[in-house]
Amino acid sequence: MHTWQLQEAKSRFSEVVDLTLKEGPQMVTRRGEEAVVILAADEYRRLSGQTPRLMDCLLNAPRGEPLVLERSPEAVRDIAL
Repeated sequence: MHTWQLQEAKSRFSEVVDLTLKEGPQMVTRRGEEAVVILAADEYRRLSGQTPRLMDCLLNAPRGEPLVLERSPEAVRDIAL
């Protein structure tokens, strides 16, 4: 993880963002103390538990034609095992 002084991070913010996306989190210090970590949005969502759950995706999926299942009128046949 690269460490940036606040003034440097402010003046080179675009570079900080690019490095965050390519290499991962970037540490920013203020007055020599660790202050913040810059994360990519996907990483933040993953860490904060904000990734969509499978159930939410399924419940909000677009709806198509209704599924019509018809059972065969033929009787069930016996199978010898």
